[in-house]
Amino acid sequence: MLKKLLMAVAALAFSATLWAAPVNINQASAQKIASSLNGVGLVKAQAIVDYREQHGAFQSVQDLAKVKGIGAKTLEDNADDIRLEGDLP
Repeated sequence: MLKKLLMAVAALAFSATLWAAPVNINQASAQKIASSLNGVGLVKAQAIVDYREQHGAFQSVQDLAKVKGIGAKTLEDNADDIRLEGDLP
């Protein structure tokens, strides 16, 4: 029984990491970005916020590639969830 419970918890944790959620990268905190985008941890998310604070709002999703650690694969994996405007929860 315990083994089944542990396997279920592990499966749930793994599947949760594969789901992204829409996030406005021009407004969100590093914590929100990290929890919303696949393959973006807190360090990369903070780099996004730092870049935004130094250079202003991102004008396109491709502008994220200017942030160290954000590459084409990350953009491709999250293209449907990256927003540049609008209020999101």
